[in-house]
Amino acid sequence: MSKPNKKAPSKTVDIFCKTCNAPLFKYRKGGKGALVKCFKERISQDYTTIDCACPQCKKIFARETLIKGTPAYKMIGGKVWFK
Repeated sequence: MSKPNKKAPSKTVDIFCKTCNAPLFKYRKGGKGALVKCFKERISQDYTTIDCACPQCKKIFARETLIKGTPAYKMIGGKVWFK
């Protein structure tokens, strides 16, 4: 199975909680599509204290999983937004 690109994109996006607008991650995202998954190795800043839970409202926004053999967060639809 193929791994994600070794050379991470240089463009970062800020990921926020949809309910309380708290910052969750700074993430090096490639492409211009929707945010479906976040590879842990591409997270440049992590504002969460508990994995996959918002630091303010404590709602779960993702699930931990392995994608192509690499640890990642699989986002739950409608729980986060990014810019």
